[in-house]
Amino acid sequence: MSNEQRTARVYLRVSTDGQDLARQEALVDQARAQGFYVAAVYREKASGTTTDRPELQRMIADLQPGDVVIAEKIDRLSRLPLEQAEALVEAIKAKGAKLAIPGVVDLSEIAAAADGVARVVLQGVQDMLLRLALQMARDDYETRRERQAQGIEQAKAKGVYKGRKPDADKHAAIRAHLAAGLNPSQIARLVGCSRSTVYAVTQEVEGNV
Repeated sequence: MSNEQRTARVYLRVSTDGQDLARQEALVDQARAQGFYVAAVYREKASGTTTDRPELQRMIADLQPGDVVIAEKIDRLSRLPLEQAEALVEAIKAKGAKLAIPGVVDLSEIAAAADGVARVVLQGVQDMLLRLALQMARDDYETRRERQAQGIEQAKAKGVYKGRKPDADKHAAIRAHLAAGLNPSQIARLVGCSRSTVYAVTQEVEGNV
């Protein structure tokens, strides 16, 4: 049995600025308890429906052969359409890394595979489960969007829809960083928001010029 310590990179994501990553932080301790060396933790507030996520791209760039990418659930990594989701997974695998998603591909399965369990059979099952999970994550996103749209339409019909209130403090910080000449990726990382929020504030600023 190999005593070589495996390296993990933990990816944490929520969709909006108003959500926090506290619950997902437990993954870091869980990985260490499984004997993994945690090389980095990537924290992101951005939609899972795009790969245009600074921390996701930084993680993929950092990946080394043998690394394990850990996420709480598959939808933390992707809510992309299946073809794009599979391309994202392939980009991770192309770096020689593996995925660890509880209930789909977990840490114990990866450790067992590394110690010589029938990898072909295990990989086939995991690939099937992963593909199914990716599709379910996308389906769940589309269902939520449809219900949200229906709720908004009903609220508009009743005259009670007010829309989402912007975070004044974050918007002020974004404006200050824009004035300092920082780019959207830098601003999103510093402020702790999505790039779409930065772009929205940029458009407001440019519209007031």
